[in-house]
Amino acid sequence: MTAFASGEGEIGNLILNCDIRSVNHRYCDIFVKLPEGLRFAEADIRSYISGKLKRGKIECSIGYKKQNRNIQGLSVNAEAVKSILSAASEIETQMTNPRPFSALEVFMIPGVRQEPETDPEQLKQGILNLLEKNLGQLLEVREREGRQLGLTIEERCKRMQVFVETAKTRMPEVLQNLRIRLTEKIQELVPEPDFDRLEQELVFLAQKLDIDEELDRLDTHINEVLRILDHNEPIGRRLDFLMQEMNREANTLGSKSADKEMTQISIELKVLIEQMREQIQNIE
Repeated sequence: MTAFASGEGEIGNLILNCDIRSVNHRYCDIFVKLPEGLRFAEADIRSYISGKLKRGKIECSIGYKKQNRNIQGLSVNAEAVKSILSAASEIETQMTNPRPFSALEVFMIPGVRQEPETDPEQLKQGILNLLEKNLGQLLEVREREGRQLGLTIEERCKRMQVFVETAKTRMPEVLQNLRIRLTEKIQELVPEPDFDRLEQELVFLAQKLDIDEELDRLDTHINEVLRILDHNEPIGRRLDFLMQEMNREANTLGSKSADKEMTQISIELKVLIEQMREQIQNIE
């Protein structure tokens, strides 16, 4: 499901920032973006996310910036300073009017200033704590969206139940109308029709057009969808499977249709199933 969460955390002299976004995806696809200094934690980050989210394309971006308030922990790389001053002296000999530079300018050159390093295990734990907080926010958004989608799917299931019940009550009338049409047609073509043979053909035709089994399976699938929606666990893939089965039954209804109204019922069922299938792609 679509959701976004962002937050910051502090560990040692670092400020961590974390952005997590998820979009619809059939499977769980995790992409982690980290600066080089945090690469060591990538496996733990992936493992933690996959333990919380089972579906969706997840993008997690974690970065950091240093705080300069802890100046007591600063030290100077004497070898780097020596090399810089030596190089500067050599360059000055080739300059007409060299400009003097201060010790502070030397201190700000990369490699001269040495800051205390944050313990990797402590840093990794700080990352996971921030990740836990952000994932909590992300899951809250996904749960709210999931509840709304559940209501939408439930409403479509109830509309399907109406069409299924209509088909059940309509079928005897369809067979009776078919009997009347065939009898009239045969009487027009044959002066003395064999009504016993006609009855046999009508029984065979009624068996061929029988949709009780398909309607019963549709009823079962609909009830199973409604039951699954109450589960407090990942249900997206199970719903995917049920949509495939329901679509198969609706297609069979269409192939066995004997009049315009039954064809229309089959079409309406397939439209509702397709609408639910699209929504279910958003459900974990």
